[in-house]
Amino acid sequence: MRFLYVAHRYHTNQVPIMKGLTEHGHEVCFISHYQGKIEDYTYVTPVVAGYSGLFDAVNWFYVHILHRHNSKACDMRLKYGFPSVFRIRKLVSSFRPDVMIIRERSIYSIFTCLACRGLNIPMILYNQSPLWEDEIKNDLPHRIVRGLLPRVRITPVLGTPGEGKVKEKDALFVPFVMEPKVSPDQKKWFQDGGIHILCVGKYEKRKNIRMLLEVFSALADDYDISLTVTGECADSFEKEYKKEQEEFILQHGLGERVTLLENVAHDQMEELYSRADLFVLPSTREPASVSQLEAMSFSLPVICSDTNGTSCYVQDGDSGFLFHDNSREDLQRVMLTCVSDRDRLKEMGRKGFKEIKDNCKFEIYYKKILECMEKVILYD
Repeated sequence: MRFLYVAHRYHTNQVPIMKGLTEHGHEVCFISHYQGKIEDYTYVTPVVAGYSGLFDAVNWFYVHILHRHNSKACDMRLKYGFPSVFRIRKLVSSFRPDVMIIRERSIYSIFTCLACRGLNIPMILYNQSPLWEDEIKNDLPHRIVRGLLPRVRITPVLGTPGEGKVKEKDALFVPFVMEPKVSPDQKKWFQDGGIHILCVGKYEKRKNIRMLLEVFSALADDYDISLTVTGECADSFEKEYKKEQEEFILQHGLGERVTLLENVAHDQMEELYSRADLFVLPSTREPASVSQLEAMSFSLPVICSDTNGTSCYVQDGDSGFLFHDNSREDLQRVMLTCVSDRDRLKEMGRKGFKEIKDNCKFEIYYKKILECMEKVILYD
């Protein structure tokens, strides 16, 4: 089959899917809005379609003039960016896909769908809104947007089913694809005698790296622990945030126990995961991080916020711990529980690996996509 993806960027979480598709003999084209700082093109090299010339001009003025001191100004393109309709249609027509998977309910996606009308291509919407939501908005603007986009939606975020929760009729939970890397029997624990903690997250305030450093500092006097933080550090705002954390490390005498890395290539991350004994992701407002699934594939126990979209892959107290979002005290509580019980770390790592092995197979993803295609064809 011929699979075509359209998304804002070629994210790391797409790599295992691309690997599975190409290794099973399928053809894949990935169209992205822009190119990220750290991307892995081992299996697929995306085509950067970019934005229309009109939007590029407006966006430049918005980012560099009106909001030049705002670190998030560039995110305007995610919400309001739109492509050249002619370029998108040409790219799609030349590839002739059997199915299109389009990321997000956005203006870019609406333009893409409109550009491809009449090509008779089954389209599936992919976003990271939970399968089970608090409400489904049915006001006129939301109904119009849904009418302009694919009816069938997939998401890797389960949410929390239960009383008061609702699910769209044509929404399906399709788990992230993650290949098992290091089994519990192969895992080498506590390689330097101590417990090594790993955190993966862009250098921005939302990732709560400072909170993690504060908790680490509080535990460091009583436990043989070390910490490595790695993440994207591309613009001036991210570099300034990283510098602030380096100053904190220096002021608290943590230089020999804490390492801050930046822009580590995807193929070099395996060594970091292999050396770690515990994975901690302290970020807030995290839609659906894939790094904790990567950690679990290396038999690492995971700590993340209870509002993290992919917290549904972590069994609290079993394969890791969930802490109250933005709570330094609760993060310290669960980290203390982990670093004070090495046998429990090993057991949690074993259970996390089993979760990846059993429930994040490429075969599950592929089967779900075929189910979605049948739904789309039935509706059409």
